Amino acid sequence: MERVLDVYQRPYDPKRPVICLDETSKQLISETRHPITTAKGVVLHDYEYKREGVRDIYMVCEPLAGKRYVSVHPSHNRLVWASVVANIVENIHPDAIKITLVQDNLSAHKPSAMYELFPPERAKRILDKIEFVYTPKHGSWLNIAEIELSVLSRQCLDERMPSEEVLVDATSQWEAYRNTKATVVDWQFTTADARIKLKRLYPSFSS
Repeated sequence: MERVLDVYQRPYDPKRPVICLDETSKQLISETRHPITTAKGVVLHDYEYKREGVRDIYMVCEPLAGKRYVSVHPSHNRLVWASVVANIVENIHPDAIKITLVQDNLSAHKPSAMYELFPPERAKRILDKIEFVYTPKHGSWLNIAEIELSVLSRQCLDERMPSEEVLVDATSQWEAYRNTKATVVDWQFTTADARIKLKRLYPSFSS
């Protein structure tokens, strides 16, 4: 936990950006009957619907730059994770000296997956540019990307979406809107705060 909090105290450096990564899923649902709009403009959906599969949504967030990058994938596994991380290194921040990547310690988050997806020279080149920082077990709230996913869910994903195309279009519009506003994250919870407010989580020592 303290390592993550210390990372969040670093000043903004475009050559050494701090990136947060998280993912969630979205059930695609199509209507079996046309929704009804009331006189007051409220849309009423029938309780019946058709499941159209599940898509995985990756959130890449750069808190101090006010940037978010959302991508939709058919599944969630180590190879998809590797492709998302490779995109951060090669396309989003190709000129970075070192990228600090904050994420949770899921089984799919395996650096070795780079070697399954790319030739060894490319895989090593990508991994050499990344400093992995993992949130602790039961500490996913420390990941700023999880906060951004919560905003995305409230503002964009609370409606039924029948297809991947609709989901991609909706998340792309949300991403563009958030990035236009360039809303940075002012993280104020520090290691000193943690040692006071979360004292119960630390080992106790007798004097």
